[in-house]
Order: sequence, then C-alpha cells, then structure tokens
Amino acid sequence: MTETILGQFGVHGVQAHRDWPALTLEEAQAVLSHYDLSGLPSRIDWHSARPFSAAGLAYWKDGRQIFIKRHHNAVRDVEALTEEHRYIAYLHERREPVALPLTMANGATAYAAGEWTYEVFEPAQGVDLYRERMSWEPFFQARHAGVAGAALARLHLASEGYDAPTRHGRLLVSSMDAVGQTDLMAGLRRWVPTQSGLAEQIASHDWERSVRTTLEPFHKRLAPLLPKVRPCWGHGDWHASNLLWTVEDNAAQVAQIVDFGMADRTCAPFDLAVTIERNVIAWLALDSSTPVAYDQLEALLRGYQQIRRLNMSERALLTAFLPLVHVEFALSEVAYFGALLHDKASAQVAYDDYLLGHAQWFAGPDGHELLMWLEDFLMRA
Repeated sequence: MTETILGQFGVHGVQAHRDWPALTLEEAQAVLSHYDLSGLPSRIDWHSARPFSAAGLAYWKDGRQIFIKRHHNAVRDVEALTEEHRYIAYLHERREPVALPLTMANGATAYAAGEWTYEVFEPAQGVDLYRERMSWEPFFQARHAGVAGAALARLHLASEGYDAPTRHGRLLVSSMDAVGQTDLMAGLRRWVPTQSGLAEQIASHDWERSVRTTLEPFHKRLAPLLPKVRPCWGHGDWHASNLLWTVEDNAAQVAQIVDFGMADRTCAPFDLAVTIERNVIAWLALDSSTPVAYDQLEALLRGYQQIRRLNMSERALLTAFLPLVHVEFALSEVAYFGALLHDKASAQVAYDDYLLGHAQWFAGPDGHELLMWLEDFLMRA
C-alpha cells in the first residue's frame, strides 16, 4: 500500500512543506525493535499534520497499530520526554484517561538515535474527531466545549500534589517563568537566554520597547494578583485536537487525553486561559463578524466550574492571564523557527503576529469586549 504523506499545519494554515521529514517504515521498524511488540510493522498509513515533530501510525499485518512520534533532540531529548511521561504516569495513577507511553526492556520510555528522540504509544482510545482541526479553530459545537471544560477541571484536580519543578528552559512549552514574575521585563531578561538562539533572533527588534508598550500594560493588572497563584501542573495545550472522543447517542465525551508536550508547572487559571486562547478566538480569521465563539466559551467555563469551581482569586487571575498567556510560547516559536529551522519568515510571523499581534488584539475593541465579558461572567457564575 502506498503511504499517504500529508502536508503540515503552519503559521498561516495548511502548507505543503513539512518542517521535519515524515517517518519512514524502516525508521519505525528500527525504533520499535527496542520494544517487546512481537514482530515489526509492515506499513505506515497515516502521518500527522501537527507541527514541531513527525508522528504516524505503524500497522502490523494482523491489524495491530502503534503510534510513534519523533522529535529533534534540540526540541525534546530523552530527559525532556521523561519529564512529560512522569506527569502522564501520575495522572494515570489518579485514573485520568491518558495515553501511556510504552516502556523498553531497560525501563525507559524514550529512545534516542542520532539527532532524533522517539516516544511510542498504543493507539489512542476513542474517535479522533478533531484530527484535521488546527489549534485556534473552535469546537464543532458548544456541547463539546462544555465536555472539554469539565475534563480539564478533572485533570487539574488530579494534578494536585504533583510537585515536579518547572521545565525551565525547554523550547515550546506553555510556561509562565517570566510572565509569572512581578517585574515582566526583568523576568524576560532572565528567561530569554534559556531559549537557545532566542537572544540572537530578537536582537534586531526593539523588543524591550515592544514589551513596555504592548505587554506591560496588561502585566500591570496581573502583577498584584501573582501572590495568589497556587502552582499546579497543567496540560499546556488543551485543544479539541488533543482529546479523543466517544460518541454515543450524539452525546460526546472525552475518551482519552493525548500530547503533553507543552505541559509545565503553571497554575489552573493559566492553563484554563491557554484553553480559551487555543479554542474560542478565531486567530486565523479575526476579520470575521464573530471572532469569539461566546457560546462555546460559556459552555467551556460552565463545564469547568461544575467540576472545579474557581475561587475569587483564580477568577481574577484567569482574566488577567488571558492577554499574556501566549507570550513565552510565542517567543519560543521565534527561537524554534529562526534558530533551529532557519525559517526567518515564520519567525517574523511568530514575533509580529503572535507575540505582539495577539496582545494588540486584546487592546482593541474585540479583545476588550472579550475581557469585559469574561470578567462579568466570572463575577456572576
């Protein structure tokens, strides 16, 4: 059977060019030979269009499947994947429906070969309803948003007590290392050197001036609330595409949670703000008449609150975090595209449209309306 290799989700939508070469059958066989899987796969029939890595489904002749994911070791080495896997194992022990990585004979859950690092999972349980849905695209319906909100609340409850440190310096994680400091500029000056190549990428920008004019006005609202933060690990990318679904009698439920690659020690309001940023704002179509899916946002928050009610401090933090929750990830993308991939155009988009553009949108009428709506809803909820 001929393998079908799709394009990739890029900064402006689906693109033909892939940042990383697709997995090959020979490569998959070499990696999977280190696992006790009773033989090797005979084909790869599906390749993920998600960016930042290469992933696919390997099939055996008897119908068995394995999900295999390859990272460049500058993005995720064995230590970094093991951090994610420990968190997944903790959630599994607390009966969260997470996909567990497979373990090799030596007990390791990540395998390194040359410049690549691999992780392997049994196929996810449930229907991949959002496989072709990009981040920043909404749910198909408000009910899905409500179910996802409730599932996120359960994950936050299950995460309590997990005290692993922050993933300081990792590329492409949803972190608040700098944003979570009372002095944003000082925090960024300390954090930027931890992102390989970032300082060089932003040297030509007057980035400190941009921070002062675009980001600090929002941070001034957040800073007095930071002493109320209760640190907690979060998923970091709670988009519908990272949830697998059961659909019975037209009533969808979350069957399994996947992809903890952006997880970090933040706090529940921060992780919930990431969820709002990922799912209900039409960042790819801001000129539409409905840039915010308010029905889905309301369902998401009601679903969350039914399981885990936000206290008054967390409600204020959620609204304050929302215009800033993207800051460190956007800057990390600048380093990823510019320094690692040498893709200057995408690095420029990450800086102008993502880092600054998203904050500027929140300063405009639509963003202001969203923040006022959120503040009012949380006051009444």
